[in-house]
Amino acid sequence: MTAFPPAASYYAAANPPPFARPALAGDVRADVAIVGAGFTGLSAALHLAERGVSVVVLEQARVGWGASGRNGGQVHTGQRREQDELERIAGRDDARKLWDMAEEAKGLLRDFIDRRGIDCRYEAGLIHADHKPSYVAETHAYARKLAQDYGYDRIEPLDRDQLRALVKSDNYHGGSIDHGGGHLDPLALVFGLARAAEAAGARIHESARVRRIRHGARPVLETDGGTVTADTVLICTDGLLEGVDATVQAHVAPIANHIAVTAPLGERLREALTSRAAVSDSRFVVYYYRPTPDGRLLFGGGETYSTTLPAEIAPIVRHHMLKVFPQLRDVPIEHAWGGVLGITPTRQPFVRAIRPNVLVAAGYSGQGVLLGPMFGKILAEAVGGRLERFDLLSRLPAPAFPGGRWLRKPLLVAAMSYYALRDRL
Repeated sequence: MTAFPPAASYYAAANPPPFARPALAGDVRADVAIVGAGFTGLSAALHLAERGVSVVVLEQARVGWGASGRNGGQVHTGQRREQDELERIAGRDDARKLWDMAEEAKGLLRDFIDRRGIDCRYEAGLIHADHKPSYVAETHAYARKLAQDYGYDRIEPLDRDQLRALVKSDNYHGGSIDHGGGHLDPLALVFGLARAAEAAGARIHESARVRRIRHGARPVLETDGGTVTADTVLICTDGLLEGVDATVQAHVAPIANHIAVTAPLGERLREALTSRAAVSDSRFVVYYYRPTPDGRLLFGGGETYSTTLPAEIAPIVRHHMLKVFPQLRDVPIEHAWGGVLGITPTRQPFVRAIRPNVLVAAGYSGQGVLLGPMFGKILAEAVGGRLERFDLLSRLPAPAFPGGRWLRKPLLVAAMSYYALRDRL
């Protein structure tokens, strides 16, 4: 697997890294071993450790080094797919449970922030911006559906002029603003979860890449420095899972996304955004952006379909940013980085027991800020024998990618290129 250098990110500059955790040394025993120290793995570790379960977390690099510490920080409402589709594929009863789960996930984030004191600089408001006129009616109809069928009345439809008053771009024709959504500093959230998990008794090892899992009644996780023997293994690596488990790799594919952050803009920020809300648009390869607490514009755009990041990321993101905000042509970029997330063919999460004592939650397809911590809690429930919500997620279709090991990537690139072309038509 390609190794990443430390992310030269805005988040890393704003959140100096905590002390380095030791690598795994020797052979240890735990009730539960967790692969990956991101949102899901750390939330699972926290919830398990608070119940007195012995937990060891293995992270191949540093806490928050993967997608959890590098993403756009947007908190969307609901699951990755809209409720219409969930009703079609899962039925109305399960769709309602999935909706309630996602709303509970918002409450879990508030719990982390308010009760546990994790200062991740949460701000309310998430704008959806339609880049095609034909999409606006669908967006408004979906807002009405959520209000009528789910009692969620926090999404306000916006016509072109109303959206233009908030997002100073000629790219868009209308949309909506979700007052129940928002945005946050994801790396600050990861660091806070790690502190809370360790305070509850979990052990976290960094520079502890899992080379192999020896399956059996008590699986053994092998690293370069030692082994962990556990009763249960939780795989929580999302896109960075190469070599961990072939079954997970067949169902979850990595894609790299890119983000840049401008210099502080002062009053010029209002040339782009007049509110503190984040924005994501209707492109298949989505543009997403938001104001930072210190008055910068954080902008995400452009994808590559591997774990290898481009050598120069700032020009890639600037190209996309200027499509939306040409008025910022002279603004310098001070931070630019990339990260790898996991997607599935259906964009439904891959939550499964791949063996009776090996559980996985991955393939968030861009919805991990909201769902990752919640799915960690659900994995902890499953370890304790409470399987209702785990089984609900397991019923969502997330088939293997076509093409097998050698053809999967070319087929994925072809499909994504088709949708990217469709966005421009």
